[in-house]
Amino acid sequence: MATAIGIFGDTDGDVGLFESALRFLSDRGAKRFLFAGGRYGDLDDWLRTKRDEMKAQTDYSNADFLEDVSRFLIGLEQKDRPAAFGTAWEFARAIEEVMRMKDRVMRTPEKGSLQYQDSSVPKKAVDIVGDVLCCVVHDKNDLDKEDMVNAAVLVHGNAAEPKVVQIGPRFFITPGRVKGAPKSTVGLLELIDRQLVFSAFTLLDGKTVIDRQPIVISSSKTKLSVK
Repeated sequence: MATAIGIFGDTDGDVGLFESALRFLSDRGAKRFLFAGGRYGDLDDWLRTKRDEMKAQTDYSNADFLEDVSRFLIGLEQKDRPAAFGTAWEFARAIEEVMRMKDRVMRTPEKGSLQYQDSSVPKKAVDIVGDVLCCVVHDKNDLDKEDMVNAAVLVHGNAAEPKVVQIGPRFFITPGRVKGAPKSTVGLLELIDRQLVFSAFTLLDGKTVIDRQPIVISSSKTKLSVK
């Protein structure tokens, strides 16, 4: 079975495009996502928008909503709920499902953002595909020697088009931009039969820009060096 990780970045405040990228990559099997910055807060804005949209579909007051969700959260048995509680129950379940997405999206901040200045927010993130360590950053200029030593695949945003560049044993991968480029593009990193491959697609019409380009990692680069 293939493992797929969706890669996208540079949504630049467009929550609609952010959601389109998530849906597109999910439809192609992605269960986890690398969001290479280009507005760090877009994930939070998308979650807030989805919550507001779901709440707007309910037909009872804010007070009823808060009371019902509180009862949901303390684990009230379904058989004991009044009939009016069903809407809030389903709503809370839907919200819970959306909020899980936050744990499935790994993101990095861009220069100039408040998060980039916040020492508690990592400027880089790491994920593992199979036994290959991937380092994610918005601007590739933020990568340092330690990143080069540890990671075999370095994913970055802030690029006009999707590309795979090999330098020595390392691969630099960018999915291109979701917004602000001639073509809106996203990427997919897959592990198929123990072979890592990268594909890129145009977001609007789903055309393949890069078709499962092999990422050949030497055995010496599949181990994490910890210092």
